[in-house]
Amino acid sequence: MVVVGCQWGDEGKGKIVDVLAGDVHVVARYQGGANAGHTVHAGDDEFILHQIPSGILHPGKRCLLGNGVVLDAIEFGKEYDELEARGIAVEGRVGVSQKAHLVMPYHRLLDQVSEDRVEQKIGTTGRGIGPTYEGKAGRRGLRVSDLAHPDRVTSLVEEGVARARRRAAALGGELPGDVPAMVDEALAAGERLREFATDTGLEIVQSIRDGKRVLLEGAQGTALDLDHGTYPFVTSSSTTAGGAATGSGIGPTVIDAVVGVVKAYTTRVGNGPLPTAFEPDMDEKLRELGGEFGATTGRPRRCGWFDAVLARYAARVNGLTGLAVTKLDVLDTLPEISIATAYRTPEGEAREFPADTWQLGEAEPIYETLPGWEAPTGDVRKLADLPATARRYLDRIEELTETPVQMVSVGTRRKQIIRV
Repeated sequence: MVVVGCQWGDEGKGKIVDVLAGDVHVVARYQGGANAGHTVHAGDDEFILHQIPSGILHPGKRCLLGNGVVLDAIEFGKEYDELEARGIAVEGRVGVSQKAHLVMPYHRLLDQVSEDRVEQKIGTTGRGIGPTYEGKAGRRGLRVSDLAHPDRVTSLVEEGVARARRRAAALGGELPGDVPAMVDEALAAGERLREFATDTGLEIVQSIRDGKRVLLEGAQGTALDLDHGTYPFVTSSSTTAGGAATGSGIGPTVIDAVVGVVKAYTTRVGNGPLPTAFEPDMDEKLRELGGEFGATTGRPRRCGWFDAVLARYAARVNGLTGLAVTKLDVLDTLPEISIATAYRTPEGEAREFPADTWQLGEAEPIYETLPGWEAPTGDVRKLADLPATARRYLDRIEELTETPVQMVSVGTRRKQIIRV
């Protein structure tokens, strides 16, 4: 099973993975890096996980970081140690692909210099993710398997620092700080990764052969996919379900289900178009109601109505078998709720998500307005017990996305999930 985001990230994948992890044996992450954060509530405790899969909060689950992940060794070590300090038994439960690429300090510094100097800003988190994937695609990256070969590491790192400095100079800047000291710290942290190194694809396939269930989780969302998202305002990896096979080391025919996660409305962090964006007052109101601030950066998220054009597109490119709708409760107090069913563009009405991001930026959403339910839903545990207008809203999402709703979240707690 794959769990994938169907908007611009921040859909609540962490919670859905956490809930589904109770029914599986292995949870593997297949792309992204420390630029994504999953917030999960376990009992009265809140955990923000950046690299280790959300399944780690369930005892006995094996958690893997696949070859499609770019790994920050220092942040990984901090996250691992913090989980242990908070009483989570992690020893022997985490594996890291030998083929995963490492985010080095010069990647982070170059990321920040690039974002500061370029005219068209992407809204990057500055965590070095883009430059690391660039190095991977350029066949000059540093992988976990390289850590066993000091001479190879030295050569790759020296070349990486020199290249990053040249690139920063070409942009009219320079890499700040004591770069050699930062590199030494990162490599020391990287040495620890050797104890976690494994063949994640082999582990997953063997688990399936042994009758175990495996869940693959992504970071970010469909509209941030390098190929299928709102390019160039995207991340640097394949966030969609197709990337799950490539990024974990398995064949696509092994995947038997793809659950897409959507908020009951839409949010976006970073630059780029958001067609259904609210006016400022409503934007602020929903941001406060939903706690819409980035788990990794704390940046405020832009908010808007549910975009069914995007959700239907996500259903198609991911091959969704079901939807998980999160944060339905955030809409509890609204008298009316709108859904974008199409876009009005200079070329006419568009019912499909455009390939041209600039066209999307000029698109005007065509809305359908439904009555709100103006009643609390946080204590509801059965679909039949939801207000009739809330059920109608979910039915309309099903109709417009052509995908069945299988889960509905009405709060941050594990128990606040309605299974359909």
